Amino acid sequence: MSEEYCSVYYQPGENPVFCYRTGLTVYEESLFRGVPVASGWNTAGYPLNVLSNCPTRLSPADFAEPAVFSAVLSGQAAEYGLRFVDFSKAEGPGGIRAVLTLESEILPVTVRIVTALDGTAMFSRHIEIDNHGGAPLCLSRLKVFGGGMEAQDRAPLTRETDPEKLYSLGYFDNDEWGHEGSFAWRPLPPGTFSVDTRFGADRFRHPLCFLRNNVTGTLWFCQAAFSGGVRFSASLNAAPDRSRSLLSFAAEIAGYAPLYVIGAGETFVSPAVHIGAVHGGLDDAVNEMHAHIRRSALNLPEADPAACLVGAGMGAEHDMSVETSKAFMRQFKEMGAEVFIVDAGWECPPADGDIDWGGYNGVNVPNPDRYPNGLTELADHCHSLGMKFGLWVEIERMGRLAPLFKEKPEWRGVNVFGERDGGYLDFTDPAAAAWAEAELARIITEYKVDLLRVDYNVSHKSYFCMADTGTGIKECIPLRHFAAVYAMYRRLKQRFPQVIFENCAGGGGRTDLGMMPAFNHTWVSDWQNLPRAALITNGMTMALPPERVDRLFAGMGSHVFGGLDAQLRNAMLTHMTLNVVSPAVAEWNPKQMEFIRRSVALYKAFIRPFLPRCKVYHHTPEAEKALADGKMILELASPEGDRGAVGIFTLSRTPDAMITVFPRGVKAEFTYRVRADNTGACVTLSGYTLLSQGFPVSVPAALSSELLTYEAVE
Repeated sequence: MSEEYCSVYYQPGENPVFCYRTGLTVYEESLFRGVPVASGWNTAGYPLNVLSNCPTRLSPADFAEPAVFSAVLSGQAAEYGLRFVDFSKAEGPGGIRAVLTLESEILPVTVRIVTALDGTAMFSRHIEIDNHGGAPLCLSRLKVFGGGMEAQDRAPLTRETDPEKLYSLGYFDNDEWGHEGSFAWRPLPPGTFSVDTRFGADRFRHPLCFLRNNVTGTLWFCQAAFSGGVRFSASLNAAPDRSRSLLSFAAEIAGYAPLYVIGAGETFVSPAVHIGAVHGGLDDAVNEMHAHIRRSALNLPEADPAACLVGAGMGAEHDMSVETSKAFMRQFKEMGAEVFIVDAGWECPPADGDIDWGGYNGVNVPNPDRYPNGLTELADHCHSLGMKFGLWVEIERMGRLAPLFKEKPEWRGVNVFGERDGGYLDFTDPAAAAWAEAELARIITEYKVDLLRVDYNVSHKSYFCMADTGTGIKECIPLRHFAAVYAMYRRLKQRFPQVIFENCAGGGGRTDLGMMPAFNHTWVSDWQNLPRAALITNGMTMALPPERVDRLFAGMGSHVFGGLDAQLRNAMLTHMTLNVVSPAVAEWNPKQMEFIRRSVALYKAFIRPFLPRCKVYHHTPEAEKALADGKMILELASPEGDRGAVGIFTLSRTPDAMITVFPRGVKAEFTYRVRADNTGACVTLSGYTLLSQGFPVSVPAALSSELLTYEAVE
């Protein structure tokens, strides 16, 4: 069976069944007495009626909420009382798009359940609702995907009676700034356990979760493509005195009600949920998810991440004068940078110490006292050095010193208390959205921008504004707001395909699959200090493929702790970004510079060519366990297994003994040249030896590292 195999088939009858097969993952749904219900999964490629007279489908009566979606419209649940209209599928080069069309017998609505498969173990799902009535409908609950996952009789499988040992939930267990990617497995207790992001939690938790059956080895994984409130819920009905357990799941949009007001004659389109299942380990799931993300979620041709150009920037932590900027350009060029980026502060007048770059946000013109000849002087000098020119902008928030802050107060959001937000630009206002798009186009064109760094420094509490969007009823704006934001960036990226779009949101505050399609890559955190910086890299390369993940060497405090080697290698396993290593008035340290030059060259020559296709292996996936053990190991490997790189990082304490690394991306039948970067020592070993005996590494100090590279030889 091909890795890219996918198919959809419809089994008509009194309770029709819809079978979705992608790779070896099989998921089925039924329309049971007017309710679309989840019918079960298989991760070995078998349809659930492979034994025609003995199907292994779930019974909807076993689950409190068996429906695959929920949409409460003006107080009425729309997932019940539905009549089958049509089931269609369209095949194309990207896979299959299937649409189940249902008509409500209770409400004046048509519901379309849209499923897209691409041959990976993950598929996408969204809901479309047409309002045929003459009055608006208030959407107060939106479950995009859910229902029963499995019913398990554990008696033939295990003697385990503790229900908390049956399943584990994996997610980023810290939602605070600077703790992005803090992955952990937690036992799933009986009852319902929910993981929130943004609504009910801060915005620095990427909307991702894993659900693992510890008895059978099935592992589900899910991401929500939405920048607003998301809630994942897993419900386990189990008890020590009975062997049968029931598992259900829900991926919902969270916020104040109504989440959206569907006007008369309007069609509502929900955000997508991406969900899949494998029989295997965490990295089996991660690599299937990355394959799906690359193929189907982040596949806008104009936002191809493959170039992975090495960026280098400077902002308000320096004086940002023309002279200093040009000096740093030369420093970055020497280090191997390919893009020079002017960060936040270019709109502000010169000042001693900290500058109020947030207050001047939205001015969007270079300060004439800082740049008497404008930004084009810097852009031209940058281009003369053979580098591209990048510029930071934050278009979705207005600073208090920007003229439009006072001139257009109606463009700023209003919270649930009726208070005007400090600077949050409400994109449900067409005039505000049009201004933002026109400004970005002007900035790109007028300032000769080759890379646009888009920031988003807002509190998650600002997202949930209330506004009347034309129906006479106030709604919670995130669904409509973010749809407009995504559309704007997509149009701009297609208009300026040669410009690199770099996403940033106070670090990792908006890295979801809703925001990312128009962006070549994204910052995943502003926290650069070891040891947490390494753990952030480790975790966020689960959520996104490594070529999409920006990590910084030097700058933002990353120089404070640890060795030069660990600081730099933390960026080498992702999309590398550099910062200043010497003040503009001081000479460069030749020993430091030589190591940086050599490492950047190694990145460009060896890692970058396979980075956009790589598989990633998290040898130490859980953040707290890695800290306790004193080490973190992250590996990238080509899909063919002919080359790879392994970063070994000691954390806040030195491990007690030599670390033995077992590369996971090698093939037993290959022979490899393995190089330890610290000493330059090379040995030739069989893949079988590396898999069975490993490679011993000595890293004698805390916050240090080793980088192993391996390459197949004839």
